[in-house]
Amino acid sequence: NEFCERFSYYGMKAVLTLYFLSYLKWDKDLSTAIYHAFSGLCYFTPILGAVIADSWLGKFKTIIYLSIVYVIGHVVKSVGAIPTVGNTDAHIGLSMFGLILIALGTGGIKPCVAAFGGDQFQEEHIKERQKFFSIFYMSINAGSVLSTLITPILRGDVKCFGDDCYALAFGVPAALMVVALAVFIFGSGMYKKTPPQGNVLGEVCKCIGFAIKNRWNSSKDDLKRKHWLDWAEDKYPKRLIQEIKMVLRVLVLYIPLPMFWALFDQQGSRWTLQATRMNLAFVSLSLKSFERMLNALLILVFVPIFDLIIYPLVGLCRIKITPLRKMATGMIFAALAFGAATLVEINVVKTVVEPAPADQSLLQVFNLADGDISVKVAGGNLFQDPITKLQDPSAYELLPLGASNKELSFDVMFKETQYSCSHEFEERKAYSLIVHEKAPGIECKLVGTLMTFFDNEAMNVTVGETEFYVPQNYSMSANSRVNRGPYAAVPCSHQSKQCENLHLGLLDFGASYSIILVEDAGKIVAKKMEDVKANNVHIAWQIPQYALITAGEVMFSITGLEFSYSQAPNNMKSVLQAGWLLTVAFGNVIVLIVAEGAGLEQWKEFLLFGGLLLGVCIIFSFMAHFYTYVDPEQLSKMYAGDSGKKKEEEEEEEDDDDKKKKKKKKHDDIPLNEKETSTKM
Repeated sequence: NEFCERFSYYGMKAVLTLYFLSYLKWDKDLSTAIYHAFSGLCYFTPILGAVIADSWLGKFKTIIYLSIVYVIGHVVKSVGAIPTVGNTDAHIGLSMFGLILIALGTGGIKPCVAAFGGDQFQEEHIKERQKFFSIFYMSINAGSVLSTLITPILRGDVKCFGDDCYALAFGVPAALMVVALAVFIFGSGMYKKTPPQGNVLGEVCKCIGFAIKNRWNSSKDDLKRKHWLDWAEDKYPKRLIQEIKMVLRVLVLYIPLPMFWALFDQQGSRWTLQATRMNLAFVSLSLKSFERMLNALLILVFVPIFDLIIYPLVGLCRIKITPLRKMATGMIFAALAFGAATLVEINVVKTVVEPAPADQSLLQVFNLADGDISVKVAGGNLFQDPITKLQDPSAYELLPLGASNKELSFDVMFKETQYSCSHEFEERKAYSLIVHEKAPGIECKLVGTLMTFFDNEAMNVTVGETEFYVPQNYSMSANSRVNRGPYAAVPCSHQSKQCENLHLGLLDFGASYSIILVEDAGKIVAKKMEDVKANNVHIAWQIPQYALITAGEVMFSITGLEFSYSQAPNNMKSVLQAGWLLTVAFGNVIVLIVAEGAGLEQWKEFLLFGGLLLGVCIIFSFMAHFYTYVDPEQLSKMYAGDSGKKKEEEEEEEDDDDKKKKKKKKHDDIPLNEKETSTKM
């Protein structure tokens, strides 16, 4: 059940950011914000699931009912990814509604599934239960690895409705969740089902509220208490109060922890966006969740390495390894990971052409004339140097418009004669100005840019599986994407001239080309212009940052789970688990605030996050220094003795009450005159 559920969840998240960008056409900031809002909601809803399971339905029924909600969410999400279903607003509405249902489902069952598995074991089956949790953890990572491998393949390699098949990519996780639910229900007769025992979280909140209220209403003359929670002793037992104190001390330590998750969860958003601008050569997975799969595989490798090699070696150096020290070290590793991401980002942006800002356009000039030309824009100082024939422009020039669209005039100097032409430009777009000879002089033509061919006469060109039709009269073909690879012999056809194979060379990742077809010695040849430079930073440079963040995860996340469990009283384990999951939720809230409000360049944002985590790590280390570890078992034994003693006192009081009642009854049975006599005596 857990394997299929994790396959379903991570498979959907593997393509979620790309779905926002390419299908819903959102920008990267909005895509990042919605991605982290969804991730955060998935970690707020476990509280709801825990309350439902503890106080109402029990774990078994909660898992079933919320799994049904989970499946419905996946189905709605898949329908929203079908292009023929409604307009863009309908797609956005269905997608958001589906994500909300998925968050309710996955978050609601999160605190129940592992606990329900643990309920199947008796107290004497400690080794078997440990083995179960190991297999359970392996199932999570196995589901993550396979889903992030398979789901993006369904999106990119399978085409439906003429484009990437997001409907299928979301539909398969829905089917896996149906399988998970069916298998879980099928084993119903074999399960040990513990009925709901009451909501401990609610009892904790009531006790805290009563203590605050009692303290607020007390006068200065009242007896002072050592701790503000001691004001609840009038109504609640000392054991519960002491347990709440233990929990609150741990929850205070949790306050700095969301910063770690703010960095960790950017693997699925900012780091994915970084990867889209890198060279994916020799990576058979391409961007099809290479990152998530890498993280899951590294987890499976690092856990035994840390447990069997690193921790014992550090222990041999007489360095005391405590859970809180491990967590602080994990924070440092995560900060170093963002330092590495900053270095990668600085090199990546060197090859990326940023879109034109508002009221501006991007422009480059192609000279097809038989001689040098000079181009001047009315009111501007662009293109200062002469442009030779078939010269590949080094970069785009920013063209100021001063409005959302504007018609601009150009003066072209060719063979000591000046020619004028004018074209209309729209803001935020990139253009190529083609200058060619046409009797009696020069003609200018404005075209968009991407993978295009243009020529003076009509012809067909086939690049891989993509066909380009080039109209006549210096027209351009439609923009299309092609797969990366060397194209040494591209077939083409022309009505009158010889055109057998065109040599295009390597068409690389992230590049944008304009191919000019010209006649040379009676043959059609291709002149390749690289409008946007190829991504020359290989995705392998992301491996160090993933290795560092995964090492941090092993030391922080797994240790944090163990710490939360070991420091919680026996009847309040779920309270601290809910608090731990909330740190993940608040981490995503931090990303939302920074991504939407900071407006920084990406490398500066990475550097900011790394610096913030280092600062938080210092604060956390200072807090951890004053933390005293406790043994919940000792607390149980201590108050178990007090409970027995209290019980004996209560029984003695009950005996005294019974004697008094009997004596009173005997007294009441005496006749009135005897009572009076007795009184006189």
